[in-house]
Amino acid sequence: MDKRKVQQLVERIARLSRRSERRYAVMEICGTHTVSLLRSGVKSLVGDALRLISGPGCPVCVTSQGYVDAACELAMRPNVTICTYGDMVRVPGRRGSLEQHQARGAEVRVVYSPRDPLQYAADHPDRQVVFLAVGFETTAPATAATILEAERLGLRNFFALTAHKLVIPAVSALLSDGGAAIDGLLCPGHVSIVIGADAYRPIADNWAMPCVIAGFEPLNMLAGIAALLAQADTGRAEVENVYGVAVSPGGNRVAQDLLARVFAPAPAVWRAIGTIDASGLELREQYSRFDAVRQLGVEIGPDYEPPGCLCGQVIQGKVEPTACSLFGGECSPIRPIGPCMVSSEGTCAAWYKYSRHDNTRAQVTQE
Repeated sequence: MDKRKVQQLVERIARLSRRSERRYAVMEICGTHTVSLLRSGVKSLVGDALRLISGPGCPVCVTSQGYVDAACELAMRPNVTICTYGDMVRVPGRRGSLEQHQARGAEVRVVYSPRDPLQYAADHPDRQVVFLAVGFETTAPATAATILEAERLGLRNFFALTAHKLVIPAVSALLSDGGAAIDGLLCPGHVSIVIGADAYRPIADNWAMPCVIAGFEPLNMLAGIAALLAQADTGRAEVENVYGVAVSPGGNRVAQDLLARVFAPAPAVWRAIGTIDASGLELREQYSRFDAVRQLGVEIGPDYEPPGCLCGQVIQGKVEPTACSLFGGECSPIRPIGPCMVSSEGTCAAWYKYSRHDNTRAQVTQE
């Protein structure tokens, strides 16, 4: 890392922040940004100049409790194999986690790609293989490609329990709610590779909200934060891209076409936030035979927040993790109560690992 450039950017951020009568607040939408900002020390470097607030960008954290419970119910059925990315295994449901159900005899397999459960389904025609399709636009194209491959292979025992989410509708709903007072959005590099920089223009235009797309290296994140403060300082609300090496204005057309072919936008339930119109993806009718809800008769029940857990407020940027009385005591990565302490991109897990020994007081960003 170029220490000289780091110092220059930190000093620029400090200069810009001093021009304001109040402390600026920037929301990083993405869970990967949250972890990277804490792990790299960037949050500590700029902590006196501005507040960095975590948003609803951890896909596991925003997945509703009803979905988790439905996955656990499916896991306990005979001849069903649940395939999932690792973080989902330990998310607590009302009747235990997938990990606990696995200990009781359920067949739960951790996979690294949707192609893994597809191959497992081809090799085990006697099993009903259900893939937990969770994630934002970053992972949804891979699910779409897998559905097309399942159709080509004529598989009858492969299903997806879909909970894919879309970033822009969620951010729009968050800004409409007005719960977190923010001066700019640090937008995720990997999602932006798919959707493109132009996707954020309605956010900038409709809410006069500065948006800057950044990658996950310390220098790039600092450059993004500096660009946001420069906009706030001059009263601008534009979309800027400091991650031009990977993100184009129009995004990845191949990935977008895949999504449009296989999925249709649909209302989706976000943990503790509620239903947001057109913020999720459901399989189109021609691919409904791969839909676990329609084909296996599973019911996704209501959302639920464990008593005392503030994960729902954390993912909306309304409180910091240490405002929760459970944080670091009853709720820890060893025995998590909420998903924010489970996921590798969860805000609570990141704070526990990288900043729980700070002496700073928890800040409530909601008046």
